Amino acid sequence: MKAFKLTTLCVLTIGMGQLAFANTERSTLPKLQAKDIPTQCDANIAGTKAKLAEFAKIKLKKNASAADVLAKWDQIFSTFEDFYGPVGLMSNVDPNADLRKAADDCEVKISQFLTEVYQDKNLYQQIVKSKADNEIDQKFRQDILDGFEDTGVQLPAEKQARLKVILDELTKIQQEYARNVRDNPEKLEFTPAELKGLPESYIANLKKNEKGNYLLGFEYPEYLPFMQLADSDEARKRYQIAYTRRGTEKNLVLLKQAMDLRYELAQLFGKASYADWTLKNRMAKNPETVNNFLNDVHKTVTPLEKQEVQTLREFKAKTLNIPIEKAEINRWSEGYWSEKLRQEKYKVDQEKLREYFPTQASQDWLFAISSNLYGIDFKPAKVETWQDEVEYYDVTDKKTGQLLGGLYMDKFPREGKYGHAAVWSVHGGSTLTGRKPISALVTNFNRKGLNSDELETFVHEFGHALHGILSNTRYASQSGTSVERDFVEAPSQMYEEWARRKETLSTLADYCKPDCPRVDDALIEKLKAVHNYGRGLRYARQTLYAQFDMALHTKDALKTQPLDFWKKLEGDTALGHVPSTEFPGQFGHIMGGYQVGYYGYMWSEVMALDMLSAFGDNLNNPEVGARYRKAILSQGGQKKAAQLVVDFLGREPDNKAFFKEITGQR
Repeated sequence: MKAFKLTTLCVLTIGMGQLAFANTERSTLPKLQAKDIPTQCDANIAGTKAKLAEFAKIKLKKNASAADVLAKWDQIFSTFEDFYGPVGLMSNVDPNADLRKAADDCEVKISQFLTEVYQDKNLYQQIVKSKADNEIDQKFRQDILDGFEDTGVQLPAEKQARLKVILDELTKIQQEYARNVRDNPEKLEFTPAELKGLPESYIANLKKNEKGNYLLGFEYPEYLPFMQLADSDEARKRYQIAYTRRGTEKNLVLLKQAMDLRYELAQLFGKASYADWTLKNRMAKNPETVNNFLNDVHKTVTPLEKQEVQTLREFKAKTLNIPIEKAEINRWSEGYWSEKLRQEKYKVDQEKLREYFPTQASQDWLFAISSNLYGIDFKPAKVETWQDEVEYYDVTDKKTGQLLGGLYMDKFPREGKYGHAAVWSVHGGSTLTGRKPISALVTNFNRKGLNSDELETFVHEFGHALHGILSNTRYASQSGTSVERDFVEAPSQMYEEWARRKETLSTLADYCKPDCPRVDDALIEKLKAVHNYGRGLRYARQTLYAQFDMALHTKDALKTQPLDFWKKLEGDTALGHVPSTEFPGQFGHIMGGYQVGYYGYMWSEVMALDMLSAFGDNLNNPEVGARYRKAILSQGGQKKAAQLVVDFLGREPDNKAFFKEITGQR
């Protein structure tokens, strides 16, 4: 079996509760080989199974110390995570298609194994017998028990067996759905005339065929500028339709299968719907609370959406000197005319902004503001990675020099790579063992520079990475982003503000080599206006996604196909539905862990904007940053999210800042 370069845990178990602290050397990820993964997968599962068998044999009295039991449990799964964490990442980012497929196959085995673990009554009873004497252990104990009970440990054998089949099928379906989007090799052909309006810097990076036409795929750096800048209405329409169909019609079938299986899963537990089953452990608690929240947002933003579409129609009519009744705004033209209006009204050219935000300078700036705010340093180190452009950094504490964790950065697009922006918390950290967390930030940026939207994305995802790395939890299983799903976006959404305000953005030019334009008051005002502009369309779209997600996971959704449901919901919006588009077939969130969770983006934003208020007029305040790091980031999932927010704010959260944001009053 291939040897893995991992942190030397040096954990010596002498009975229960006698753990030697691990060393604090750097932990890095292995460079996996496709041919080795099947054997390694089987060996790691077998090894973990053997450790759990020993755990189940330990003679525990009723009310045994939870600290000892939980430490042993966490140690077993931390060691297992050393293997499955990298496998989960590599299935999405490794350049080798065979390795990605081998990693996918291994993930199916891991999912099957974990179902067996959490249906094991003997293991369950070991946790039940324990008694916690502090809040951290109480929550971790309850989290583990919830995991067992949500996997059917208390169900009759027949239902347990069916649940196991369902979970296995869902894992395979979700993987196939993601592959169909990620590995789609289709290229669309556009003539030089159809690229009119796009800058030379964009066109120069495109590939041509033998006819001299340009070939474009579905990566963000190709698709988004085209939709904003290409003058050809027909070309944009063709590209948008193909983009929404890039998961192919197979994904519509897979989504329906997943919906039906999720409903059946809920029925095994006696729940009315998958939404009812899922939300019981979230901040929102139940579908009624979520739907009421979404209805409130919908009522607020729908008039704004209609108003903004009307504004675009008027602008288009004026620009083209045509009657307003002929100035139609469609899905494929909204981005184009919005960009034209931004340039005309606010004099902001998103492509021109790339000169202000060079990609490397933006990264150096992001390191610097994070360093100042949280008292940390980023130190590059040469380690083995899965691709030549991937970077690695040790993250250390400024005052103590202590290694806090590791950061991998995979910034640029390539064939077969995960197509959006995300962070994988590959390893959780633990103060009990000295284990250090690892986060991997994955994006698909333009190599030369970012526009303001992409800069916000960079800062947002960096917030996720820091949430993992700055975690300082007792148990690895509660590390970093292991919080309720409807809170997990809050720290990242709050951090987006650092990509909008003068006190932070004005310093980005200090990191440009060679010089780049400095963000001044005038540009800040323009960027603020651009951010405010289009919020009706933006939040209406987010609400639509969340309402669709919720609708798919109620009992009523069984009566229809997801595309039919989508056509109805989208058709009721100001821009309507475009025939031939198939958005549900590439809506990766609802097949990748965010099902009955998309509402969480806006729910989290309520918390994010409320927490932001603590910084007042000075985002660079290291004292508030230190308090935020201690109260929120370092805590991971050791406490309920609602308690984390109260601890930081000193009061219960409210939604005033959020509703001011979505109505343009903030």
